[in-house]
Amino acid sequence: MQLGNSSLNVSNIALGCMRLNSLSKQEAAYVIQNALDLGVDFFDHADIYGDGESESIFSEAINMTPARREKMVIQTKTGICKGYFDFSKEHILDSVDGSLKRLKTDYIDVLLLHRPDALVEPEEVAEAFSILKESGKVRHFGVSNHSPLQIELLKKHVEQDLIANQLQFSIMFTGMIDAGLNVNMQHSPATDRDGGILDYSRLNDMTIQAWSPFHYGFFGGIFVDHPDFPTLNAKLEEIANRYGVTKSAIAIAWIIRHPAHMQTIVGTMTPDRLRDISKASELLITRKEWYEIYQAAGNELP
Repeated sequence: MQLGNSSLNVSNIALGCMRLNSLSKQEAAYVIQNALDLGVDFFDHADIYGDGESESIFSEAINMTPARREKMVIQTKTGICKGYFDFSKEHILDSVDGSLKRLKTDYIDVLLLHRPDALVEPEEVAEAFSILKESGKVRHFGVSNHSPLQIELLKKHVEQDLIANQLQFSIMFTGMIDAGLNVNMQHSPATDRDGGILDYSRLNDMTIQAWSPFHYGFFGGIFVDHPDFPTLNAKLEEIANRYGVTKSAIAIAWIIRHPAHMQTIVGTMTPDRLRDISKASELLITRKEWYEIYQAAGNELP
């Protein structure tokens, strides 16, 4: 898939590396190589993950070399500090230098601003991005957990295209879908909580990167095989059996089916689980199946 309007062609399933620091060097090497073998060539990091240890173990585990580096796309994020957010020019530049050192690479493919900073000065962000772009340290830029107007504020000053927005989205976390389906209705699902981020992203060629694709609520837990969601799991199992894949693969296929061409960030550190999930990459469920899953999650159509 194409990431935003960039020249980057990447896997529509990415490996989220937040928990990589919980593994040994040998275990991490196996996880990363397994992903590459499956065609998952996009790796999502953040300077805050394991206080930087996830980035360090990543480069150490694969024995980073220029040849290895060219076979993968590396994304990292900046802006979250302990107890506050920081989009200052100084912090962005220092953060990228730290990530480059830990990842043992000369460049980051994609840099995202991790969570909105209430004290953001977009002029400083623009300066930082231009320095990083001109120096070759970062090739592409984007945001994470940002609203349309927050993005527009950045775009007023930032010269580079913002090609991605990483947002929480799953079968059990569908706010950006609900509001669009319930236009002109007077009940909770009709509430627009994100400024129409789904349509905004499509209009502006920004790829939505869906994080926590198996969670309900805000890190509420995994809905697959959870006893509180029998109707949803029964429907997932029915469709999974039809295609000869797992329920988790169908949960990812449901996201991929949306014409916004989303990319999913999968954080599993279990190679066999990623192997099962990766089967969703080329799986196209029907429109009817997509709506059946949506309703099985407890959503009503207007």
